Amino acid sequence: MKLYSDFPARRTRQVFADLIALGSIALFVWLGVSLYQLVDRLAAFGVDLENAGAGFRKTMSDVGKNLGGVPFIGSGIRAPFDGASNAGKALETAGQNQQDAVGQLATALGFGVALVPILFVLLIWLVPRIRFIRRASSAKRSVRGGAGVELLALRALATQRLSSIAKVDPDPMGAWRRGDQKVMRELAALELRASGVKLRPQIQ
Repeated sequence: MKLYSDFPARRTRQVFADLIALGSIALFVWLGVSLYQLVDRLAAFGVDLENAGAGFRKTMSDVGKNLGGVPFIGSGIRAPFDGASNAGKALETAGQNQQDAVGQLATALGFGVALVPILFVLLIWLVPRIRFIRRASSAKRSVRGGAGVELLALRALATQRLSSIAKVDPDPMGAWRRGDQKVMRELAALELRASGVKLRPQIQ
């Protein structure tokens, strides 16, 4: 697998782009985690509310049970405390719901802040990088597999821009048919350069 171009200028740009992209991804992950933690702190109010409701419910329930044991009037005295205990339960439930809502909001915001920009970075950086790696690796395999100058020149005639080919020779196809080695090497170099691979002197 070939990750970077053989040509220094292009290789420098690729390395720089990789560093920028990876740094951006790390930054957006950090922002997402930081936002999640910031919003999640709001759940502390729900924790306090839940604890207060649970404590109030338990207290009222205990008092109701104790007074409920008083002969003759126990059941009448206990009823208000049971009602207060139910109110404490409602308060406890409200605290739990608040924590759940804050947790869901924190997760959504954290993922939103991190995921959307990361997907954008991957789209504009990773997709072209994968294309280059596949193309460069394929070209390198072709050269190692014995693809000669003639074949590479023919591939250049089929795939490269006409404006680029015309700079090599006004009649590149005719030069290829004549077996003009100079023109064919220039065409082969043009094809390999587009893939980030240098034409080695030993390639015939």
